[in-house]
Amino acid sequence: MARLVMKFGGTSVGSVERIKSAARKVKREVDAGNEVAVVVSAMSGETNRLVDLVSAVSNIHDAREYDVVVSSGEQVTVGLLSLALQELGISARSWLGWQVPVKTSNVHSAARIEEIQCAEIISRFRENQVAVCAGFQGIGSDKRITTLGRGGSDTSAVAFAAALEADRCDIYTDVDGIYTADPRIATKASKLDKITYEEMLELASLGAKVLQTRSVEMAMKYRVKLQVLSSFEDLPGTLVVDEEDIVEHQVVSGVTYTRDEAKITLQQVADKPGIAALVFGTLADAHVNVDMIVQNVSENGKATDLTFTVGRKQVDQALNVLEKLKDKLDCKAIVPDPNVVKVSIVGMGMRSHAGVAQTMFSALAEKGINIQVISTSEIKVSVLLAEEYTELAVRTLHTAFGLDAT
Repeated sequence: MARLVMKFGGTSVGSVERIKSAARKVKREVDAGNEVAVVVSAMSGETNRLVDLVSAVSNIHDAREYDVVVSSGEQVTVGLLSLALQELGISARSWLGWQVPVKTSNVHSAARIEEIQCAEIISRFRENQVAVCAGFQGIGSDKRITTLGRGGSDTSAVAFAAALEADRCDIYTDVDGIYTADPRIATKASKLDKITYEEMLELASLGAKVLQTRSVEMAMKYRVKLQVLSSFEDLPGTLVVDEEDIVEHQVVSGVTYTRDEAKITLQQVADKPGIAALVFGTLADAHVNVDMIVQNVSENGKATDLTFTVGRKQVDQALNVLEKLKDKLDCKAIVPDPNVVKVSIVGMGMRSHAGVAQTMFSALAEKGINIQVISTSEIKVSVLLAEEYTELAVRTLHTAFGLDAT
């Protein structure tokens, strides 16, 4: 007998028929003798509809009431899935965030889970009852409903698995696992049997949409074994595990990309101490997140170009901040470029193999793709390219590192 957490995302519970299909998957685990807690999202499109309702009523809204509205989608799903399980002869009960309770910080719409008190759920396991829990939501110290932000149901599922000391957390979604690249671009991409927490965290933060970054961070912290698998096909998934659970590491495990970046260049900035601190300190104070940074060598020690990337949605905010600093920076021009893409390679094998960056740069050069900015860590290399080269770059690197499926 194992203790499992099964998480179903919005597309997996997007209709009554899909809810019934999810119930059958839960029944299969119960019939095998396992203790099961289920975490669900709102039905696909429902959270967007609720957000639009809030915006229609109030452009500048109270975040506490926003959470009351947008959390209601999960209440519908847990009730329907519990009913579907009961129709199959399975004892099941729904649990909202405040009922468990899932205790969180008071930062509404972006709360952090602090504690999940699972004693009552565990006692129901002894009665062979399935707990159907609402993802995405919790309760703050002020007794108000909170939500965890977009993708928060993944985080809820991992948190429940950690609190319940579950043997595994299965994430059911609209893909059947984690691939070496986006199969819509790299048609020879293959599904990975296993991937490390560290690699998955890098992939998630660099554009892979399969798992939410915070959920992977939590899984790594509490050593929750994750499995990503399809809601629609009975196929083996991908396990996210400790490095020690993988015998042989490929040099590169995956290629990913994100179009959510924009480049900003400060031309001919004064080359003197404190300029970088002023630029990035002021941007940080304005809550603008900066990613990649490169500074050119100055001419005669007088002026230099400073280039960095921010999220596309924050470009206007960043430009407003920088315009106010222009005189202090003695800057010739501020040049934004939203038509860029960040392409990355990720792999634990990079730690013990030399020449990975050289292989990457040579492969791109052979295709005539110019690299604008480079960023590295122990297990990843990211490059900023013109957006028009996205597909070509991904396919080229996928082939260069031997990831094409035979």
